[in-house]
Amino acid sequence: MNYTVNTRRFSAEPRPGQCLRTFLRERGFFGVKKGCDAGDCGACTVWLDGVPVHSCLIPAFRAANHQITTIEGLKQDGMLHPIQQAFLDAQAFQCGFCTAGMIMTAASLNDEKRANLPSALKGNLCRCTGYRSIDDAIGNIVSTDEDVAGTACGRNLRNPFGEAIVTGSARYTLDIAMDGILHLKVLRSPHPYARIRSIDRSKAMAVPGVVDIFTWEDVAPRLYSTATHEDHLVDPDDTYVLDNVVRFVGQRIAAVVARSVSAAEEACRLLDVEYELLPAVFEPEEAMNLGAPILHDTSNKSGRNIYVDIHGEVGCVEAGFKEADAIHEMTYSTSRVQHVHLETHGCITWKGDDGRLHVRTSTQAPFIVKGKLCHIFRLSSRNLHVFAERVGGGFGGKQEMLTEDLCVLATLKTGQPVMWEFTREEQFIGATTRHPMTTHVKLGARRDGTLTAIQVHVVSNTGAYGGHASETLAAALNNPLTVYRCPNKKADGYAVYTNMVPAGGFRGYGSSQTTFAIECAIDDLARLLGISPFEIRRKNMIQPGDWIESVWKDPQDVTFGSYGLDQCLDRVETALTSGQGSTRPEGKEWVEGTGIALAMLESGPPTEHRSGAEMKLLPDGSYHLAVGSIEMGNGSTTSHCQIAAAILGTRVERITIINGDTDQTPYDTGTFASTGTVIAGKAVALAAEALRDNIIEFAAHFTQMASSACRLENDFVICGERQIPLKELYTAGIGVDHRFESKRKAYLSPRSVAFNVHGVRVAVNRITGQIEVLQSVQAADVGRLINPMQCRGQIEGAIAMGFGWALYEKMVYDGNGTMVNPTLRNYRIPTFADIPHSEVYFADTYDTIGPLGAKSQGECSINPVAPAIANAVANATGIRFPDLPLTPERIFERLCSQP
Repeated sequence: MNYTVNTRRFSAEPRPGQCLRTFLRERGFFGVKKGCDAGDCGACTVWLDGVPVHSCLIPAFRAANHQITTIEGLKQDGMLHPIQQAFLDAQAFQCGFCTAGMIMTAASLNDEKRANLPSALKGNLCRCTGYRSIDDAIGNIVSTDEDVAGTACGRNLRNPFGEAIVTGSARYTLDIAMDGILHLKVLRSPHPYARIRSIDRSKAMAVPGVVDIFTWEDVAPRLYSTATHEDHLVDPDDTYVLDNVVRFVGQRIAAVVARSVSAAEEACRLLDVEYELLPAVFEPEEAMNLGAPILHDTSNKSGRNIYVDIHGEVGCVEAGFKEADAIHEMTYSTSRVQHVHLETHGCITWKGDDGRLHVRTSTQAPFIVKGKLCHIFRLSSRNLHVFAERVGGGFGGKQEMLTEDLCVLATLKTGQPVMWEFTREEQFIGATTRHPMTTHVKLGARRDGTLTAIQVHVVSNTGAYGGHASETLAAALNNPLTVYRCPNKKADGYAVYTNMVPAGGFRGYGSSQTTFAIECAIDDLARLLGISPFEIRRKNMIQPGDWIESVWKDPQDVTFGSYGLDQCLDRVETALTSGQGSTRPEGKEWVEGTGIALAMLESGPPTEHRSGAEMKLLPDGSYHLAVGSIEMGNGSTTSHCQIAAAILGTRVERITIINGDTDQTPYDTGTFASTGTVIAGKAVALAAEALRDNIIEFAAHFTQMASSACRLENDFVICGERQIPLKELYTAGIGVDHRFESKRKAYLSPRSVAFNVHGVRVAVNRITGQIEVLQSVQAADVGRLINPMQCRGQIEGAIAMGFGWALYEKMVYDGNGTMVNPTLRNYRIPTFADIPHSEVYFADTYDTIGPLGAKSQGECSINPVAPAIANAVANATGIRFPDLPLTPERIFERLCSQP
């Protein structure tokens, strides 16, 4: 068959049943991505005779004798396609994994379709941006600033890899070709709780192309946790690489490696497993009861499945409630949701010519993954290399080790390179989720709204394994209570094992769930007292000079590096009363309401976190920066370059950067818990300052002038009236064996606090239960803005994710613990049509702790969104809906039951 792809013509015979997506990727067109293989996400979009199609749905043989255009073919004669240039100018991407498909669709639109983007882009999903910047790009709005030496901090500068992203040349985890690579697939459990009696491999091994099959009998039984933290003791060692006991539907049972994906999948289907079924338990309240099936012997606290329980009290809540003139008490719950990063988990392992084992993986913590692999397989650290090139989204979901261990096992056993890529269904049933939590809140207050007591009881469903369970529970009991001044606070929390898919780290990290509960309860209390939601918050929110504490009296390292919560509240209130946004739909069935919520987040976790950075001057007078953190759409690559450029008085384009490589970068705990700016960025600042001083001191010696008379400016050192190009200075330094380089480390202490306030106006249809967001406003206190455009984009993405969590995202299970909607089509994340533009404002603050005055900004933004929406719905209908998501059927059911 004859094919034309871009300008390349060739003949080929696709495999029977092969789709166009895999056909193209096998021939090096890696800009064609996989997000679902079901036609739901659009990441694989290409043109067929100029018409955009989802290549995962097109049989490869049908594309023969047609013109196929991929993202790589849009750039002509060295010039970007106008839409590629527009996406670059608007920075209409974050992780960039969806960008190629989004551009292919956008570049095909005529004026009529551009006028109706919600319809035109319905087949393309983005989990990162919230779609605002994509709308800007298609509207030819330029958001970026010129890269001017000495002005990097505070400017809207481009991602250093932006052009690679919009042209499809950026390489994500699986975007490489390797001869002789084997493909790994796993058989997953159909049962929620069972003991494996035997696995017959004979039929599976007879499948042509199968190389080997591994079960629990083929790997040393060493316990570990899939969660990645600097202090591994915060997570239970309750997991084996492969186990003869399965504890949730979807747990991996056996791994097959074969010369093709289809052969590995067929072999998995032919494995004959004999199970001994065990009684299962799915609800944490039931699992806590005496007599419930025990999942782990180590969790047997008086015969219950409680992995960890946390308690604390300051003051005396009993006395506080006696002082109260009004008491509100209610139980609120949040649902199980998935991260849905467009790039699924994936990994490639191989033995290099150097005899070492190399692991190319999609992870947020390559150094921690390396340590875990060394532990499990008894590997020497010097013989293992782990790295992440570009990661297609994470949101906490890749703060896990879910693929690397089996790929390493397979390479060690076979000596061959091995690749494993999760399907979208595997991402739902075999990765981690947000912890569902049930929170009982009791609040007491005087008539004027002053809080006298706060008490919460939290039950967290950690699923079958306990990674992140203790840390998310501690976070749930921390900031959402700390943000309110109250002399009497008490919290009791329980993380409970159940026979459900394991929960893990997720944007907001435990605080999201209890922020929802407490912020809803604050509104309910205000309604009971007859005062406004703004008034009750202003009266009780934390103020500079207050002791920052939740329910524990232990000393801590959290302090006010800056404070802008008051500004955030003021800006949201002003915006909501400005008359902006949409008007309520016509009809008496529509009612309108306004809701707000606030959130506080410590800039980094309470556990140990550290990062390193190295910088050096290059022979041409440019710079090289190496940072151990990774880039997953969080913008750290851009902000790190801007921090360094600001300190060195240069342009960002004069700095090359490498991230997340255990061979080529300094150690970094991982890019999670809002640490990309405040810790890794601080390490960059320290390294840049040290290199600046190194250069200036040498220049002073070189010119026989005092170092105080020398400064760096636009790739020159100016000493008095003399200007020395850095290239010339480098040559002089090499001549006397001077090394223009620096290395610094940063640690997370003390920690500052960031604040976010979200406000919405909604319309609720009293007949159908439909909710429409009329206006969305968020104000954030993130310190000095390193890159305002990027900060705004992070917040817009978090708001969109919060809308999904609040309104419709939910993992649905049958009575056997099997997920019934493990596809993007049926799970449904927000599309372009679902997300209104949000107004984003920033408090005017400068943090005394963070690098160049900045503090965390990408994570806390999600926390106040769901409670603000819930409060607006309650304001509109007069009914509190305490459970997420706020689906039309839930709204309809309650409204119809009203007289």
